[in-house]
Amino acid sequence: MASKLFVGNLSFQATDEDLRELFQQSGTVESVRIITDQFTGRPRGFGFVEMATKEEATKAIEMLNGRLFRDRNLVVDEARPHPLRGSGRGANRDRNASSGSSGSSRACRRKRPPTWAPQR
Repeated sequence: MASKLFVGNLSFQATDEDLRELFQQSGTVESVRIITDQFTGRPRGFGFVEMATKEEATKAIEMLNGRLFRDRNLVVDEARPHPLRGSGRGANRDRNASSGSSGSSRACRRKRPPTWAPQR
């Protein structure tokens, strides 16, 4: 079973092929991905390497964590699952639906005419 590793503190000049060569010292590399900024396309300084087995991943962590690579000390650790993001509509989207307060929610307030509207 493949095991994914987080690789941090990468040089901005490092390439996927550089990482593949480095991690092949500790076993079979399944995939390599350096994360880039979605707008500029420039590397963000971290990436992920997927090793063929858990044992090879452990060996890579022991060999490469803290190792100097392109003038930077690498941070190599097991990758954690990506947290789920919300719908993008804000955390308190439904705050009035279950607030339990009577009359204080915005939806229950009586609408007033705008100040620029003519008065009757």
